[in-house]
Amino acid sequence: MPFILNRQAFAVLTTFISATACAQSASPVYKLDQIVVTASRSAQLQKDVLGDVSVVSKDQLRKAGQDSVAEILSRQPGVQFYSNGGPQTTTGVFLRGTSPTQTLVLIDGIRINSSTQGGANWGAIDPNTIERIEIVRGAASSLYGSDAIGGVVNIITKKPDGDRPLSAWGNIGYGSYDTFKSSIGISGAQNGWDYALSSSMADSSGFNATNQNNTFSYHPDQDGYRQNSLSGSLGYTWKPGHHVGLTAYNGYMNGDYDAGEYAHPAYGITRQQAYTLTSTDDINDHWQSVLRFGMSKEYVENRAYDSHYSSLQRSYTWQNNIKLTENQQISTVLERLEERPSHSSSSYSVNRRDTNSAGLVYRGDFSAHHLQASVRNDNISGYGNQATGGLAYDYDLNDQWSMGVAGNTGFRAPTFSDLYSPYAPNPDLQPEKSRNVELNLHYQTDDTRLGLVAYQNKIRDLITLDANRNWAAYNIDSATIRGVTLTAEHDVGNTALRASADFMNPRDDASGKQLRWRARQVYRASIDHRFDAVTVGAEYQFTGKRYDDADNQISLGGYGLLGLTAGYDFSKNVGVQVRWNNILDKDYTNAYGYNMPGSNVFVNVSFRM
Repeated sequence: MPFILNRQAFAVLTTFISATACAQSASPVYKLDQIVVTASRSAQLQKDVLGDVSVVSKDQLRKAGQDSVAEILSRQPGVQFYSNGGPQTTTGVFLRGTSPTQTLVLIDGIRINSSTQGGANWGAIDPNTIERIEIVRGAASSLYGSDAIGGVVNIITKKPDGDRPLSAWGNIGYGSYDTFKSSIGISGAQNGWDYALSSSMADSSGFNATNQNNTFSYHPDQDGYRQNSLSGSLGYTWKPGHHVGLTAYNGYMNGDYDAGEYAHPAYGITRQQAYTLTSTDDINDHWQSVLRFGMSKEYVENRAYDSHYSSLQRSYTWQNNIKLTENQQISTVLERLEERPSHSSSSYSVNRRDTNSAGLVYRGDFSAHHLQASVRNDNISGYGNQATGGLAYDYDLNDQWSMGVAGNTGFRAPTFSDLYSPYAPNPDLQPEKSRNVELNLHYQTDDTRLGLVAYQNKIRDLITLDANRNWAAYNIDSATIRGVTLTAEHDVGNTALRASADFMNPRDDASGKQLRWRARQVYRASIDHRFDAVTVGAEYQFTGKRYDDADNQISLGGYGLLGLTAGYDFSKNVGVQVRWNNILDKDYTNAYGYNMPGSNVFVNVSFRM
């Protein structure tokens, strides 16, 4: 896969070289190992995870200012996004070059991908109520079933931290585009009970979503939004090793968009809900049983065209984690998913789909050898069985270096709109399928982390709307996505350096054209330094040229964005954070005819008690 080493690539790669040179000389910095759950469906230290996994931490979310979840994710390796003119408009996230419908999105482990449209309702998710976000790259259907062709994004809401009495936190901030945001929450754990409750709201005048290149939708005005969310959890440990817990998330977005000269004002309403009830029971020292009921609901209304759609998903899961030996564990999974969509324009000819699944996950550590294997079968009403598998092996070359290989398969069942659209239905559609292989090389010490991942994901039976057949959906395409991701992190005293580079070749197999909206090169670099109570930082991201059409005729130019962050702690309880995005006021777009924000500043005051 050829690429040009331009000045942006040279700057980022220089950071990699600097990190490598300092690896043996810097003083160590103690870091708390992050616990993650998504990569194997059970809790493990991030350093022990097999595969390409990263975590958006609480600190990174706290520094996000007025940025959306999609924008925050795009700062992670292997992630790109598009927006139709602001966080309140249609937004999609690309994970390793796969489409927004080919990434499974979870809230607290419950799927929220739309049964009607396929993607996630990103605008209805507020970063202020999120504790962290876990990202698993590479096909993961053998763990989670449908939609996980590119990977999994698991959004984990705020929960109690340890056994402690009631504590409270809050934020209030104001910034460009007349944007006001506030959030508040409480949490605690005592006498067997644990609880958390948080809420947030945002209001923004916004900027004009479209420009004059968009001849169909352009309307010269400001497109603002109102957003709010509420999340909570309540749990009780009724006996050591036995816990029952309830979580709830309810997000809402009322956002303006442009729909041309005569459809004004145009705005949409989106609501996303997710609820879980979980019983976790240690039957004995070797057997843990997890029973979970989950429910997610979406509601999307388009006021300009007087239409709406909604869907309800119910899931039932029984997972058993069995410790075979000190270094081996097996997990069995039985799962049922019930999908119930509806649409205002007319009823679907079929309005229900049930999936019954069984899976097995094995994890073993044998000195320098580490193995994870998973298999799963999903029986989908109307389709029969979809079997997937995954196998990953890592080998420790020494205490610092490790290398590994992994292969896995994935699939995506068609949405109800694909199958039963009232205008052009095609109930004979087949699921999309993928085969992903990857190699990795990692170096890790207390203060330095270097990584290289090379991957190939071949996707067949891609579902595409065919203009020659009344825009009905058909399995007519296939694609191959090849890429290399480099990452580097280095801590020197109170200074943290971060860099990554993505080189990707996302191609349609038939035409050889570059897949829509996906850049072949993305470079990221950041530096943070702390002076006692003051923290300052700088971030740079360059995104290469993309195309807005399948024929690669509409080019979207590459762009580089520079941002600055700063913070000051008045005390251990009160602080102020500042974020200045796009300080050079770069004019850019990631969807033809739609605007992106110019230079913007957000100031936030936070407290904790």
